[in-house]
Amino acid sequence: MKHQEPPLLEHVEALLAEPANRDHPLHDALERLFHHHLEQQDRLERLISIADGFQQSAHADLNSTRDQLERQLKRQRKLSRIADRYQSLLRERNLALKAASAVDPLTGLANRRRLHEQLEQLTATSSRHHRPFTLAMVDIDHFKRVNDYHGHGVGDRALEILASTLQDSLRASDHCGRWGGEEFLLLLPETPLPQATSLMERLGERLRGLKIPVEANIKITLTASIGVAEHRPEDDIQATIQRADQALLAAKREGRDRWRAAE
Repeated sequence: MKHQEPPLLEHVEALLAEPANRDHPLHDALERLFHHHLEQQDRLERLISIADGFQQSAHADLNSTRDQLERQLKRQRKLSRIADRYQSLLRERNLALKAASAVDPLTGLANRRRLHEQLEQLTATSSRHHRPFTLAMVDIDHFKRVNDYHGHGVGDRALEILASTLQDSLRASDHCGRWGGEEFLLLLPETPLPQATSLMERLGERLRGLKIPVEANIKITLTASIGVAEHRPEDDIQATIQRADQALLAAKREGRDRWRAAE
């Protein structure tokens, strides 16, 4: 026998092998039935073997597919992290560019563009809530002489020191920016003109006390002329700026180193 047979099959096989049973009428039929059973059994075992092979192959394919899926998921997660970092970097750079576009590179104060934005906000708030605000235009006296006699390096240093002094002299709610050249604009929210006068006096004193280093043990002093104007509800912001500028011209005509208020 090729296979380990049950006791009944072993008994049948033994009967068929017995010489005394060869002439029995049922011998041939039983022998054919026995061999048919063996053939069917072989066929069934081959089918089982094929099914086992198919199952192993399917299991291997499933494992391979799962491995590929896990690698793809890892790759996708990696790409997602890269994309998130790129988006974060892009947002940071956009914020940095926006901030840089609103700052004067020499003094670090708000530039003219940013000042216009702040003026629009102040005007809208003033109109909506009937709150006063005042502008002050500050111009360094005889600044061209500083550049001509001492060089632009000293002139830049003078602008930096003046900008720092202006910033330190203001309240937390006030704004200060470089309007252009040696001109600076101060925005004083919630401040009517009489309240701004004391600030102008203190500011003039602080500016007179500035010492600008030129060379070793050599320093120069600066003064500034200031024009002040309170915003009027019926005016647009450009009209208020012009009134502050006219007051500045009046301070210069009267001898500089002083402040004057617009009528």
